[in-house]
Amino acid sequence: MRPLALGLPIDDPILIFGIAMLVFLVAPLVLARYRLPGIIGVIVVGAAIGPNGLGVLSRDETIVLLGEVGIVYLMFVAGLEINLSQFIEYRDRSVVFGLLSFVIPQAVGTVVGYTLLGLSFGAAALFAAIFASHTLLAYPVVSRLGITKTESVTATIGGTIITDTLALLVLAVVIAGAEGTLGPTFWLELAVGLVVFFAGVWLLVPRLGRWFFRTIDQESYFEFLFVMAVLFVCAFLAHLAGIEYIVGAFLAGLVLNRLVPAHGTLMNRIEFVGNALFIPFFLLSVGMLVDVRVLTDGLETVTLTVAFVVLVLVTKYAAAWMTARRYDYSHDETMTMFGLSVGQAAAALAIVLIGFEAALLGEAMLNAVVLMILVVSVVSPTIVDRYGRAVVRTSEHTEYDTRTAPQRVLVPFSRRSQHRDHLLDLALFVREPGDEQPLYTLTVARPGPRAEADVAAIEAALEETEAYTAGAEVPVDSQTRIEDNVASGIIRAILENRITTLVIGWDGEPRHQRVFGHVIDRVLIRTNQLVLVSRVHQPLNTTSEVVVILPPRIHHNDGFPGAVHTIEHLTEQVGASIRAVVVDDNPDQFERLFDLVEPDVPATFERVDDWEAVGRVLEETVADTDLVVPVSARRGTVGWDPALRGVPTTVARATDGNFVVCYPAVGDRDDRRFLQFQ
Repeated sequence: MRPLALGLPIDDPILIFGIAMLVFLVAPLVLARYRLPGIIGVIVVGAAIGPNGLGVLSRDETIVLLGEVGIVYLMFVAGLEINLSQFIEYRDRSVVFGLLSFVIPQAVGTVVGYTLLGLSFGAAALFAAIFASHTLLAYPVVSRLGITKTESVTATIGGTIITDTLALLVLAVVIAGAEGTLGPTFWLELAVGLVVFFAGVWLLVPRLGRWFFRTIDQESYFEFLFVMAVLFVCAFLAHLAGIEYIVGAFLAGLVLNRLVPAHGTLMNRIEFVGNALFIPFFLLSVGMLVDVRVLTDGLETVTLTVAFVVLVLVTKYAAAWMTARRYDYSHDETMTMFGLSVGQAAAALAIVLIGFEAALLGEAMLNAVVLMILVVSVVSPTIVDRYGRAVVRTSEHTEYDTRTAPQRVLVPFSRRSQHRDHLLDLALFVREPGDEQPLYTLTVARPGPRAEADVAAIEAALEETEAYTAGAEVPVDSQTRIEDNVASGIIRAILENRITTLVIGWDGEPRHQRVFGHVIDRVLIRTNQLVLVSRVHQPLNTTSEVVVILPPRIHHNDGFPGAVHTIEHLTEQVGASIRAVVVDDNPDQFERLFDLVEPDVPATFERVDDWEAVGRVLEETVADTDLVVPVSARRGTVGWDPALRGVPTTVARATDGNFVVCYPAVGDRDDRRFLQFQ
């Protein structure tokens, strides 16, 4: 054992790691007291304890390695969190805003950098690219205000794809020019490399991902390892194609976007590892590059900081204003777009860091970017909070508001459930994100000589359930009941726990003179909650399209808006689009009703004449990767038709994929009558 050396800089690897963990813990907590993003605290502390500050730590190979991994990971998460469905739905607005938000800052910044700051053309282009990109620092604010689906906000989020990609391409071209490789051969290699790289990754990775998630049924950490392998392989392939690692990482996030649900267990693990380890190391590494003494050496850093702040405010506002004029957005929506797009962090740090390492940008520029990020990190959330609240006050309310009552989801299991995890995934996707209510699980055992052994087996299975949902940070309330009648046990649990949504599994086997079987049929008869009868045998995150079957007059059912909300929310979670098949009714009417309900997901509507035609559609056009969702009705409720009894069996026979039969909630009933059911 070597003796402990406490000289500076510290070289003991365990102590270095411990200090880093302490910085990652304390700095964000301190900054949170002043309502500032935690990333600023990590950068500032890195500057203070780095080689240009107190000299506590040196920026050695370990810090450099973890910093490079962190920047790649950060850009991957950025691509992973973008809502592709929203971008596709409002692609014209996203494209216009994305181009304006890049072109205006890039053009103005290049001219200012070249003519006023005396930079070379390449350095001036990098100077402009720093603030031509943007980071959605204020996204948590719009999420808290509930305006993430507002058209102007969606356009801003979608435009991030274009803005950041173009800024990173400028970075690749400038770096090539600095290395002396910018010529006809470079452009040819770049064009061919980009086409092969983008086409290969975009076409192959999603297919590989769907195959993996559908066929590999091992411990869940294998999913995380697969995603990490895709990330770093794509980053390396981007480097081979002649562009930066971070472009490949960003594209990897985009192509895996639909396969990693935004609120699932896998996404939670990805964000946890990034936010707790890799990304803070990147920020610490950047902070250690900053020479705080430069601030006292002269006016260069201050001048550059003022230039950055003024240019980013003016050019980003110009882009938001021009987009708002084009699409007739209000002043409050314009300022919300501006506030979101003025934020700087991820791409700006990446560009200035790479430019600094290539000797195109100096230490003063690096310090100025850090100060600029500090300023806009205060300005961006403040603007979004002020004008976002005004957007909330003027926004039209939808017919269905999930906030009117707490959502409580119950998942009953049998002791022999074979697809427990997939059913849990469905419940997690249906559950509203950020809901404080636990996920309720239930298993009912029959009394008898083996009751004690059955209860022990059930409790062991429920422990596995809690471990699975813990990965998504969702609390679970697991319950076990002893009942002669399983249906009665489920109904009592629904009433006693005030359940609003029931997710129950079905094996898909037809029953003589029954729709699903004794238990599910009786539960449907004697409950009024939203019920999802599900056959889910494959991972839901591999869903290509959600095919919704709408029977005639079902929209007159009182619970139809709630059912539509659940279907759209589920579709958004799996990253798919809706294809609605309307049976003997007006598709335009259903399209208008879907538009009234949040969230807003891409949807197409088509009409068929009868249920026989529905069977042909399922057999001829529905793939195994599609999720089929027939909307049905309970007997005696609005929209009921005898033909609905055979729909579940028809769907089960027509497709080998997943399907969920959705029964909308119905009007209030006397719950005392249900408690008498045994």
